[in-house]
Amino acid sequence: MDDTTKKELQSAVFERLVLHLRERKDVQNIDIMNLAGFCRNCLSKWYREEAEKKGIKISDPDARKHVYGMPYEEWKKRYQK
Repeated sequence: MDDTTKKELQSAVFERLVLHLRERKDVQNIDIMNLAGFCRNCLSKWYREEAEKKGIKISDPDARKHVYGMPYEEWKKRYQK
């Protein structure tokens, strides 16, 4: 497999993971963290850090919005237990 195809697949898998987590609002970040060692906030932080490596400035709230599908504060009010 060439590098371009590998990167495209990895990108698609990341987007599927993000969409899956958006649909599973019943699963709290602490549950994910306890089982997997990362959560939605970790994903948003990694997203921001990778953007910065490419010289792209993304704020934490914008990175979280990408992962949560809405502003983080709104998600917390609606779904955080």
